[in-house]
Amino acid sequence: MSLPKPNKETPVVITGASSGIGVELARGLAGRGFPLVLVARRRERLDELAGKLRAEHQVEVEVLPLDLSDADGRAQLADRLRSDPIGGLCNSAGFGTSGRFFELPPERESDQVTLNALALMELTRAALPGMVERGAGAVLNIASIAGFQPIPYMAVYSATKAFVLTFSEAVQEELHGTGVSVTALCPGPVPTEWAQIADAERFSLPLLQTSPHEVAKQAIQGMLAGKRTVVPGAVPKAVSTSGRLIPRSLLLPGIRIGNALRGGPGR
Repeated sequence: MSLPKPNKETPVVITGASSGIGVELARGLAGRGFPLVLVARRRERLDELAGKLRAEHQVEVEVLPLDLSDADGRAQLADRLRSDPIGGLCNSAGFGTSGRFFELPPERESDQVTLNALALMELTRAALPGMVERGAGAVLNIASIAGFQPIPYMAVYSATKAFVLTFSEAVQEELHGTGVSVTALCPGPVPTEWAQIADAERFSLPLLQTSPHEVAKQAIQGMLAGKRTVVPGAVPKAVSTSGRLIPRSLLLPGIRIGNALRGGPGR
């Protein structure tokens, strides 16, 4: 296993820890005895979660309120990852938008690339040298089944998740034999706060959905085992496979028809 046993000297850092999958990762890891460093913009939510985890699991929990879409926030956390030993890093911060790309606010799309891809890459780069030197450590990067194929009307989101997936798989291979792993988590649609904000339900079917709790549970198991990818759920697994195998000439019209049948865009 590449994630070291719980040790107060090597906590697990979780970004995006104030909502969704990030919260469930924090709960799951605390339940296994791991000390945590929780990172997100909203301090009040982090403080509330940290208090519950300390009381329920008797683990050390530190709170770092940082905005990782901001260069200064990323630099501050990267400095911490380089200077202090950590056992694991969960890059869970991210968001999505939906709509026709040329009609969406360009600043929001740029922020999406920054948070979903650039921040994840910079923080992974900051954390890995220390892990490799210690011969143990695990990184969990949140991708998506959207990373296996282009998703019209979520063009930038699916592109950032494709980056996360291929980046994670490549670095995982580079780390072979070091005792350190990078796992790409590729869930299907998950009912979370950002999914509601992005109106992402227009692009998913109920049978594709997996709860944040179940996603986090399988993610932690994969992280402990040093797996390359984790795709929670039988239907999302099938979708991820089809996204790799079906020619784009068939896949994209199929997505268009599916959107139309659900009353979504593209009809």
